[in-house]
Amino acid sequence: MDYLIGEYECKLDAKGRMVVPAGLKRQLPDVEREGLVVNRGFEKNLVVYTRGEWNKILDQLSRLSQFQKKGREFVRKFTSGATELMLDSAGRVLLPKSLLEYAEVGSELVLACNLRKIEVWSKSEYDRQMVELATEDFSDLAEQVMGGFDLEGGLNG
Repeated sequence: MDYLIGEYECKLDAKGRMVVPAGLKRQLPDVEREGLVVNRGFEKNLVVYTRGEWNKILDQLSRLSQFQKKGREFVRKFTSGATELMLDSAGRVLLPKSLLEYAEVGSELVLACNLRKIEVWSKSEYDRQMVELATEDFSDLAEQVMGGFDLEGGLNG
């Protein structure tokens, strides 16, 4: 799968359904057949994966030792709440109420593509975070995170 791109503002209807934006749907050619998986993010957000990407993560998690408490706890916490999403005939997905409450998502949300996953944020929280990322802060972050890499993604040196 290619990397996903774009940022989409969406609205939830009264039942918690969201229309998958056409620009995003074009990037997910198998979504109607395979569906998606939504789960809690590490921040107050949700993360949507294609079924294939979710299975890759589960393959990684299956290699953690089930004999170590931290491994069991992480798998349990990471996978709790994971829900399969299927598009209905109108191109909508139903986001689970418990996950929407976790992410404090109201009727307005932002879908922000992040490599091979889609982050779901309440619009107000997403806007707040973008304001906090002042130009100088982003420049400093870029230097700290990417400063040692060449254009091909390897370390300079």
